[in-house]
Amino acid sequence: MDALSLLDAGLNQCAVVIDRDGGLLLALLTAGLVGGTTHCAGMCGPFVLAQVSARLERVPLSAMSEFRRLTGAAVLPYHAGRATTYALVGALSASVAGHVGALPGLRWLSVALLALAALFFLGYAARGILSWLPKAPPLGGHGIQRWWADRVSGLARPLFGNPTGWRGYGLGVALGFIPCGMLYGAIAVAAASGSALTGAFGMAAFALGTVPSLLAVGLAGHIAGRTWRTAVARIAPAIMLVNAGVLGWMAWKLVA
Repeated sequence: MDALSLLDAGLNQCAVVIDRDGGLLLALLTAGLVGGTTHCAGMCGPFVLAQVSARLERVPLSAMSEFRRLTGAAVLPYHAGRATTYALVGALSASVAGHVGALPGLRWLSVALLALAALFFLGYAARGILSWLPKAPPLGGHGIQRWWADRVSGLARPLFGNPTGWRGYGLGVALGFIPCGMLYGAIAVAAASGSALTGAFGMAAFALGTVPSLLAVGLAGHIAGRTWRTAVARIAPAIMLVNAGVLGWMAWKLVA
């Protein structure tokens, strides 16, 4: 089979996934948009700003231009690295869930994962509506979650010195493993598909959704990030309620 035939077969398979699991992919994309604005910008913003500073410090003043400033603030290799990690985790979790769910008596696994993710997004929406509900724990949490976050950050620290090109990509790959509550919900949705390709696409869509808020932070700092978060936070509960409804409906369809 030649390269064109392989490409055509790959595109056809991608089209099948999008047509079959479009609702799941859209739910993860919107979860990334909302979560990136209300959660990820605050958690990952310092990583982005550190990279922007390191990148621009290496550009001579005589070579500085608006294009250099914009490309330095975009930190695209970092986002590509995060997307790679998320996609691989999504593919692995979906593949495992698909094989386990195929075992006798475990066909309910996809339903359980979708229901769990729906409850997660419902709780996220409720927390936005009712300010008196307990807030999410700070970055890293406690116990093993904090320990894991510290280990990942320690391993990635040498890459911050010159986070360009493959070093920036590697930094994104490494930091993609930092634990995050919003990420857990997204992985549950991806795993529920039971398809490695859908899981990878879904988590890539989630990563894409988180980019705009982090791009705003990189371009104009935390002030822009806070302004963007304030605007989106007003509609975030409604979007998360819709996501919870879509995932709940998908779970029901699997049972009915």
